[in-house]
Amino acid sequence: MKNLINWKMFFILLIACAIASVISVPYLIAIIAIASSNEIEITPKIVFLTAVRNFVPFPIVIFLGLFLSKRIGMGLPILQGVLEGKNQTKELKSILLPSISWGILAGVLIILISIPFSKLIPEFQNLKVSIPVWKAILATFYGGIAEEVLLRLFLVSLFVWITFKIKKATDGGPTVFGIWLSIILAAIVFGLAHLPTAAQMTSLTGMIIVRAVVLNGIGGVIFGWLYWKKGLESAMLAHFSGDIVLHIITPFVASFFS
Repeated sequence: MKNLINWKMFFILLIACAIASVISVPYLIAIIAIASSNEIEITPKIVFLTAVRNFVPFPIVIFLGLFLSKRIGMGLPILQGVLEGKNQTKELKSILLPSISWGILAGVLIILISIPFSKLIPEFQNLKVSIPVWKAILATFYGGIAEEVLLRLFLVSLFVWITFKIKKATDGGPTVFGIWLSIILAAIVFGLAHLPTAAQMTSLTGMIIVRAVVLNGIGGVIFGWLYWKKGLESAMLAHFSGDIVLHIITPFVASFFS
């Protein structure tokens, strides 16, 4: 049990996900309020219950993610180096700009591709979603940290491990096909996970389901590719950057034209 995973890394990720779960509560409550058309007062009890609900799966998710990623050659190379006492400044600088650039690209692509969907889905044309900037900023930490732990460290690693057990590459590692299949599957799951929220705002149709999968899948594929090639730290930076574009910069720019 002691050597199954890096326990220092486990507790670092656990604390990070706990913090992200707590500070994202105002945003989540705002989304629920918009979906239900009711004003919800943020009380200590609501904050606690919402944070706990979001945090519950993470001890298991982080453990399995670290366990599986170690066996398929993925993980958090920069954090691993830091925990081993290495200076990772150069490594961090090497992923910083590419990760942020890919995240911005993901955000821009999602915005551009959402435009034709908005014309095809009348239900979304008159749907007004206005979230205070400070709440949106807090939400980006949940996306960049918690969602990446759940979707890339755990889910992509799980899918890759399954394909790895079915067929290995000539070098004894996972096949490229298996990795890409896993990245795409995790991206689809991510898109489908947004349907309950969409269902609270409007009736689910085939086009709305396609929209959720396509738009969220864009980010999922890009972040999954970064996880594979550069590590989870890169995927986290990209996800955070993409959310900044989607939830902060875009609404700010759009306010000038409304």
